[in-house]
Amino acid sequence: MPTKSPQDSTKVPRFCGVPTYMRLPYTRDLEGVDIAVVGLPFDTASPYRVGCRFGPNAIRQISVLLRPINPYHDVNVFEECSVIDFGDATVMPGQTELSFEHMETCLREVIGAGVIPLCFGGDNSVTYSQMKELHRQHGPISVVHLDAHTDTWGDYFGQRHNAGTAYRRGVEDGFVDVKSSIQIGMRGSLFSRQDIQQSIDLGYEVVTTDRMFEIGLDALATHVRTKVGGRKAFLSIDMDFVDPAYAPGVQIPECGGPSARETISFLRHLRGLNLVAAEVMEMNPQYDGPGQTSALLAATLGAEILGLMAAYRQDSRR
Repeated sequence: MPTKSPQDSTKVPRFCGVPTYMRLPYTRDLEGVDIAVVGLPFDTASPYRVGCRFGPNAIRQISVLLRPINPYHDVNVFEECSVIDFGDATVMPGQTELSFEHMETCLREVIGAGVIPLCFGGDNSVTYSQMKELHRQHGPISVVHLDAHTDTWGDYFGQRHNAGTAYRRGVEDGFVDVKSSIQIGMRGSLFSRQDIQQSIDLGYEVVTTDRMFEIGLDALATHVRTKVGGRKAFLSIDMDFVDPAYAPGVQIPECGGPSARETISFLRHLRGLNLVAAEVMEMNPQYDGPGQTSALLAATLGAEILGLMAAYRQDSRR
């Protein structure tokens, strides 16, 4: 029986206590832990809106609304998995590469202990640090990347590391098993006619938003599971994957994306992926709507990811 689980909100009111993700225990003790929630509050590499550094805290605050049982997978997450809130990695505002070093040290501790990180950001530049440490532990990983943008530019403002470059750097540095990786949700206006092709040239399969709806979400989820197979996978969700009507509080919004319901449904159909890490990035509370709409969705996507991890553990045991 897992030893780390949330406070019971039927006994201790949600408005009591210090906010952690889903009211999980805050600890740096990784003994007996399966999954650790980690905040990566860094947005210095954002090319436009800043404010994602406040994303992890906003997600934690609203996540007190979430409950332990995922009825769609028929699993109590915390009966299957021992989960903690590990707190935030230390970052240095204005110092991208130095911040990467601090985040990598934090993630190395978690991943090196055999614990699965579920990270909340933060801009998508921090994905590079996760890929680097996952590769250190597991070798090349399969990436399932949900985003309105490819983030495979060669550089941004002359900088090698930026929110728009991580998925190129991951391939170039050998962290990504690109043949089993896929990018989903790309849409909107482009800087260059090569914005999509550059990902394809790197080896990614790219499924634009239009193509995603042509295929159908259920069929696409089946394709993703087949493509990744039993390989160790990293699930990356940029909140701008979702239409801004449902997630206005993001770094770079793009109209025409899937709804909150469609996004959650798609995730649920990914059951069977062997996730060794996951992230929900670029939630920006400074642009959020009334009622913390975007933060609630980001927190909910995190809970759905925990449901996938718990269901995989349950299926493996069976």
